[in-house]
Amino acid sequence: MRKFVTEVLQKHHVSELETNMMVLAVDEVCANIIIHGHPGETAYDVKLMIHIKKEGVWFEIVDKGEAFNILKYNEPVLDDLVKNKQKGGMGIMLVKKIMDEIDFQHSKNQNTLRLYKRVDFQ
Repeated sequence: MRKFVTEVLQKHHVSELETNMMVLAVDEVCANIIIHGHPGETAYDVKLMIHIKKEGVWFEIVDKGEAFNILKYNEPVLDDLVKNKQKGGMGIMLVKKIMDEIDFQHSKNQNTLRLYKRVDFQ
């Protein structure tokens, strides 16, 4: 998945910094979908589509696992994570900071997450 995203973005002359940030965000979301949306499953489908527009990049991630609305996620307090030495909990916070727009829809056992990032193509 990381390789696919990197290759598509490089093909469209996205800067290395922006590419790395978007790969991080998409990787985090896909990992969460696999780990939390399909617990105990050994076979599942997660579809990733990339739409390049003149003003930026849309990532569309579709799966049929347990729904998780990223928009309703309450971000943890960073000091609490550090104080409690808690692992995890920062990935979604990073995704929200990296991406410019996020949309989530759930219907008939299908989840669709769209992530958008404004990009200045080189």
